[in-house]
Amino acid sequence: MREAPPPSPTPFRAALSGPLPGSGRSSGPGRRAVLGAGLAAAAGLAVAGCAPPDALLTSRTRLRQWNLFAGGDGNRMIEMHDAYQAEHPGVDFRATTFTWGAPFYTKVAMGAAGGRGADIATVHISRLESLAPGRLLDPIDPAILAEAGIDDTVVLPNIWEKCFFDGQLYAIPIDTHVLIQYYNLDVCREAGVLDADDRLVEVSGLDDYLDLLREIQGVTGAYGLSLDTWNPWSNFWALYRQQDGDIVFGEDDYEMDDDKALAAMEVLYRLSEEGLSPRHSRDADTAANLVNARAGLMIHGNWEIPTLEAAGTNFSATQFPAVFGNHRTRGDSHCYVFPHQRDRDPERTRAAVEYAAWMLRNSLTWARGGHIPAYQPVVESAEYDALQPQAEYREAAENVQFEPQAWFSGSAGRLQDEAAGPLTTLHQGTQTPEQALDQLKRIIRDLLTVPSPV
Repeated sequence: MREAPPPSPTPFRAALSGPLPGSGRSSGPGRRAVLGAGLAAAAGLAVAGCAPPDALLTSRTRLRQWNLFAGGDGNRMIEMHDAYQAEHPGVDFRATTFTWGAPFYTKVAMGAAGGRGADIATVHISRLESLAPGRLLDPIDPAILAEAGIDDTVVLPNIWEKCFFDGQLYAIPIDTHVLIQYYNLDVCREAGVLDADDRLVEVSGLDDYLDLLREIQGVTGAYGLSLDTWNPWSNFWALYRQQDGDIVFGEDDYEMDDDKALAAMEVLYRLSEEGLSPRHSRDADTAANLVNARAGLMIHGNWEIPTLEAAGTNFSATQFPAVFGNHRTRGDSHCYVFPHQRDRDPERTRAAVEYAAWMLRNSLTWARGGHIPAYQPVVESAEYDALQPQAEYREAAENVQFEPQAWFSGSAGRLQDEAAGPLTTLHQGTQTPEQALDQLKRIIRDLLTVPSPV
């Protein structure tokens, strides 16, 4: 991700005098940019998608960023980008947001395959292997990243190691986002399940957890727990990993622990079968159950904090429940990568590194949306301590469990989408755990027969 420093002073060098310098990447304007600028000048119009003429006539460093952030995350990213631009007038920075999921990853892959990728893009670290590092992604020079103040001393080891592929660095982690457990303070206080500090009492083991839910259900009259029953892969993976369960994919076969998978599925099945959680809860329904006090607890991603704040809910949060004796939870990390460019320009590469480092240093803004910053000086700061309830579950970053490595795995991957079918039936009560497991295994076998698209 980093190249030799530019011959003259740049924003990268200026940043070295700050608390944590950054650096960037580059690539001079291509044929399209030059042609577009010429056409715009001739017609007196701006050409969409082309660099503006002033970027070609001044010494500003051109930097293009692609991301997949919409909604609250998108608003926070815009806020951070505005601050970055105000501090870096020498960088002609443009960010483009694409539709979350498969459309975004298709765009990144197509741009990189033609050697015309953005200077820097935001992806999920679980999708690193599927983006074919070395072909669709350019490696990052750890030495230049370290110059910008980012190395293994400021990122958790379990996150940092995920940034490598075949011994080379391909990603700069921004955050960790995980499943956590929210609790409605009013409901839980009435149920008597808060301690003297108004924190949810700690329970460990399935029986104790179900007893907790029954106490809460006695107050709500509906459910103890709200969770997404239409996209339950993440909940399954967290429960499976709490038992040390793993899935190892080979070229045409895989290994999976059936007993541990069945135990995880049994939990999901019992939650709905015993009426402790809904049979049908999807999208906004899941948070609404907590907001409307139809449930006292909710398992969802940490990105739901703004939703509950906007609703005026009196709530807090903690780590994923220790159903099998520990707080392991399914999660992922947003990270910066360098989509492949045929002729990567050193100045723009340094600009991209500087941008990434600046974003990590200033990730307290990002943390307000619920994500746990990857940059540990922020997580260990007094400002983060004061951030509630985010400070209550920061240890979840150490307990995050990434999905198994395969081209069809990870966030917005086919495994998540297709596994939803059998796992949803557990909540609906239309299949037993044994039947759901058989269906899940058939899905995995079918996915193994599909060649990787890259």
